[in-house]
Amino acid sequence: MSFRKRNAIISSSSSSSSAQARSEAQLSPGLRPSPLDGRTTTSTGTASLDGILAGHAGLPLGTSLLVEEHGTTDFSGSLLKYYAAEGLVQGHQVHVLGYPPAWKHELPALSTKQNAASTKVSSHSDDKMKIAWRYESLASRNAPTAGQKDDSKAVFCHTFDLTKKLAPTSIVGAIAAMPASEPPGLAFETKQSPSAFEMFIQNLQNALQASPPSTIHRVVVPSLMTPTLYSAAACLPAEILQFLHALRSILRRYPGQLTALLTINVTLFPRHNGATRWIELLSDGVLEMIPLPPKLGGASLPPGNTSKTQDQSQGILRVHSLPVLHEKGGGGTENNHFREDLSFRLSSTKGLVIQPYVLPPMEDEDHKEKSPASTVKDGIEF
Repeated sequence: MSFRKRNAIISSSSSSSSAQARSEAQLSPGLRPSPLDGRTTTSTGTASLDGILAGHAGLPLGTSLLVEEHGTTDFSGSLLKYYAAEGLVQGHQVHVLGYPPAWKHELPALSTKQNAASTKVSSHSDDKMKIAWRYESLASRNAPTAGQKDDSKAVFCHTFDLTKKLAPTSIVGAIAAMPASEPPGLAFETKQSPSAFEMFIQNLQNALQASPPSTIHRVVVPSLMTPTLYSAAACLPAEILQFLHALRSILRRYPGQLTALLTINVTLFPRHNGATRWIELLSDGVLEMIPLPPKLGGASLPPGNTSKTQDQSQGILRVHSLPVLHEKGGGGTENNHFREDLSFRLSSTKGLVIQPYVLPPMEDEDHKEKSPASTVKDGIEF
C-alpha cells in the first residue's frame, strides 16, 4: 500500500510556466497577449493610448481604430507617425494610403533617453547579480545561448522624439506608400482606370498572401475624404464606404496579421453626417480629439514657464467605442474611460500623453500680493 498526500498538486507549476514562456517566445516582435482575454495585441506607438484600449494594453490584431479631429490641428497626424514608426522599428510591413513614399522620412526617431534608461537598468541588474557567487552561477546557467532569443530586452512600445527623424538603420520593416490623388488625364481617354482605393486593397491582399503568417502588417489611412489628399472621385461616400467594407473584410480574414489606423476631420465632415456615421460603424474603435482654445491650453502661459507649459492640456479626448472582441463586452462597457473626459498633450520627447482632464487653476492677472507692511498701514489708516 503506497502512501501519498491527498492535498498535493499533481501538475507542477513549472510545466505551466514553461508552456506560457514557449507561447510568448513564438510571438513576433512587437506583439504580446492581452491581459484581458489573451488575444494578441500590438502597440500603437503611444503608451498612453495603449492603456485606454478596453483593457487590452494595446491594439488587438484584426481591428481598426478611427481618430476624429476638430479644427486645423494635426494631432491625429502625429498618432499616425508614431503608429507607422513603431511598426517599422518592430519589423512590421506598413501600408500607407494618401501619402507619397517620401513620407517615411518624416517619421520620428527613437528617443535616446529610452536607450540610456534600458542600459542603466541592465547595468544595475548586473551589479545586483554579482552580490553573491551563487547568483553568478545562476545567471550563467539561465543566460541565453547564441541561438536563443533574449525576450527580456524586447520592447513592446518605443519612445520617439519628434525633433529628430527616423534613421535608416533603425528601420527593420518595410513601408509601401501610395498617393490617393490621380494624375490628370487627357480628355479623349475613355479607359476607366481602377481607383486608388481598389489598387490599395489589391496590393494589400497580395502582400498578405505572399508574406508568411508571422509577418505583421499595418494600414495607415490619413484624413479620409479630404480634397487635398484624395481625388474628387475618391471623396464620394460610395467609394469611401466600399473601401471600408473591403478593409473590414480583410481585417476579419487575417485576424492575426493586420491592424489599421484611420483619421478623419469632423470639422469638414461632422459626426451627424450620414457618411461619417457609417465610417464610425465600420470601425472597431472611435476616438474624438477636440483641441482646446489658447486660453485654456498651454499657449496662454508665459514663454519662460516651460514646466507649466508641458503639463498643460492641449485638447480633450472622448472615447466613443473601443475594440471589443466578444459579445460580453471585453472591457469596453465597464471601462471608466467611457464615463470621464480625457485630455491629451503633445510633447516632442514624451509623445502624445493621454490623462484625465483637470481644469487649470483660475489666475487673476491684475491680482498683486501686498507686503505685510502695506497691510498694517492700510489697517491703521482705516
